Amino acid sequence: MSQERPAPPPLTKNDVAREYLTAYNSVCALLWLSVFARVVVVLPITGVESVYEAAGDFTKWTQTVAVLEILHSAFGLVRSPLPTTALQVISRLLLVWAIVDQNPVVTTPSIFYSTMLLAWSATEVVRYSYFVLNLRGSVPGFLTWLRYNMFFVLYPVGITSEAVLVWKASEAVGGTWRWVGWGVLGLYVPGSYVLYTYMIAQRRKVMKGKQAERRNRAPTQ
Repeated sequence: MSQERPAPPPLTKNDVAREYLTAYNSVCALLWLSVFARVVVVLPITGVESVYEAAGDFTKWTQTVAVLEILHSAFGLVRSPLPTTALQVISRLLLVWAIVDQNPVVTTPSIFYSTMLLAWSATEVVRYSYFVLNLRGSVPGFLTWLRYNMFFVLYPVGITSEAVLVWKASEAVGGTWRWVGWGVLGLYVPGSYVLYTYMIAQRRKVMKGKQAERRNRAPTQ
């Protein structure tokens, strides 16, 4: 007589959240990898003038998906601080919808549009891949290193590129909107400081944990 297999335990709320976040981060990693590939392929072949046509709309909608991350933080699905998450997502939405999409003639032919996309996409491919593997409980050491060291270079590149595009758009539209653009540029100083110091604090915490793990694994005499 065959013995019946026990029924699998029911999924808990945490299990459902983990599966959802794994799927979300996996999709986002692939979307940003596509952005990165489009820029890398097009840029050396046809130049900066063709990058917007190849990746502009795709980047705009890919970045818009990140609105969900504000909800993830607000409802406690992730531990990321809501103000920091909202600041980063909203500032990028401003770039893709209000600055670039409304002023493509003056922003997209600039090399700074391409460097912005490269900085964003490289950062996000690593970030989302890290989240996926972290949810599965196994992150390779090289990916942890990239996640918490690449930002030292990519954040300044991205922020500088964004600021230049805001300035170009502001000068092009003129009038009241020029002052609005300058106001946005003024917010870049405290905003960039908040995001940069947050990543430095996260890096310090993670690297300290890695050092503790290595000490614990070291053989005793």
